[in-house]
Amino acid sequence: MIKVDEKEHIRRAHYVEHKSVRQIARELGHSRGTVRKALASAEPEKYRLKRPRPAPVLGPYKGRIDALLAENETLPPKQRYTWQKIYEIIQAAGYHGSGSNLRQYIGERRREKRRPAVYLPLEFDPGTDGQVDWGEAQVIMNGVQITVQLFVMRLCYSRRTFAMAFPTQEQESFFEGHVQAFHHFGGVPQRLTYDNLKAAVFKILAGKNRQEQERFVVFRSHYLFESNYCTPGAGNQKGGVEHGVGYSRRNFLVPLPRVSSFAELNAHLLQECLKDDQRQVTGQPVVIGQAWQHERPLLRALPAQDFPCCQTLSVTLTPYSQVVIDTNRYSVPVDQAASPLVAKVYPFRVEVFRPGDKEPIARHVRCYGRKQDIFDPLHYLSLLEQRPGAFHHAKPLRRWREGWPPIYEQLLQRLQAEWPDGRGIREFIRVLSLHRDYPADLIEQAVSQALAYSCAHADGVKLCLDQLLHPDPTFRSLDLSDRPRLVAIGSQAVDLTRYDQLLEGVPCQ
Repeated sequence: MIKVDEKEHIRRAHYVEHKSVRQIARELGHSRGTVRKALASAEPEKYRLKRPRPAPVLGPYKGRIDALLAENETLPPKQRYTWQKIYEIIQAAGYHGSGSNLRQYIGERRREKRRPAVYLPLEFDPGTDGQVDWGEAQVIMNGVQITVQLFVMRLCYSRRTFAMAFPTQEQESFFEGHVQAFHHFGGVPQRLTYDNLKAAVFKILAGKNRQEQERFVVFRSHYLFESNYCTPGAGNQKGGVEHGVGYSRRNFLVPLPRVSSFAELNAHLLQECLKDDQRQVTGQPVVIGQAWQHERPLLRALPAQDFPCCQTLSVTLTPYSQVVIDTNRYSVPVDQAASPLVAKVYPFRVEVFRPGDKEPIARHVRCYGRKQDIFDPLHYLSLLEQRPGAFHHAKPLRRWREGWPPIYEQLLQRLQAEWPDGRGIREFIRVLSLHRDYPADLIEQAVSQALAYSCAHADGVKLCLDQLLHPDPTFRSLDLSDRPRLVAIGSQAVDLTRYDQLLEGVPCQ
């Protein structure tokens, strides 16, 4: 092949200097055919392989490889030959070459057969459509790198995105993600498109038909949106939110955020979502936030009350005043416990109720471990008052004791020294019971003051608490207008002879 500058010399010699093909070929040392090709087009020639390159190592096995690739077309999508499996098969047949050559050949064969994916450009009306999907992401929580489940909802018109992280993709997390997204958007889209998520779909039927989870139907009825499902394996039907999941991972969670809790992580994600309102999507005339302001009035209004995003379970009390949920044991107050009880399991908390009650008797942070004891030591204080001898061995108190302030140990030692017969521990339990009604930091200050004032007992700590809460008490003056005889009391002159009369037993006049 000749270079483009050589082509230019040939074309200039012929068309400008009017030289013949024969003369140009003789002067420049090219064949007449080469000169004619240069005169036909100024474009550079593309290299074309006239015959396949020899492959002495892989060549004898190409027929077997092609047969395996053809067989792949008849196998289930998730059970097809990978390059690694093909590599093992031809190795067993005598192949001694590298895996990279095999992968390159398989890639070339697939590209030859692959048709380019072509999609229709879509346009949505404001307020009509949204898309929902899950993804995974990595974060550093309490110093440990963990995988979190990322719930993403995206409005199709404005492209406004909401992202929230959960420990799992369970149904209560799925619902909670919706509720928080609806509040973020200020309304509910008319229709939401999903993959065939287990939290929504119980069974895939023929065509577009789905047997939906009963609880999801109740949730959908509460917010009155329509649900639409993708064809299995056709993620492009909700490509907007799939792009949103990847965008959220790359832009909201890079570098890996260092957080102490899911609450802190989700506060970070919400701030990133709000910042994203200033972004202008390619091809859109305004930024996301402005498009959402136009879309918001056309969303369906939120109902008066949020849907309860929880599982409701009937649970039985154990002999240790606990209830078992997903193998974990959560404590309930020993003086309020009954059986059976009702537990409401939310994504991040657990609440336990007596049947018919509206207020829970116990609240706990939800545990996603297995066979763990989750104690609230306050639940056991009334029982410890009855059995002070078990104080030093009670498991809930031992765990609390590992982290409570050192000043508590000083108070306990003082009380046990003063009342060694068990009353000292009972008095200390009365102090711990104050945690039901007062903040922990305030109780710690009150204990320090009580020790300093030498009133180290429950009533003394309570008095110090009242002084901390009301440092400058004000007293309302008495209104004695209806008792004029008493108005002068407290302002009259003091007659000390009356005290003498009192001591001598003389009646006062």
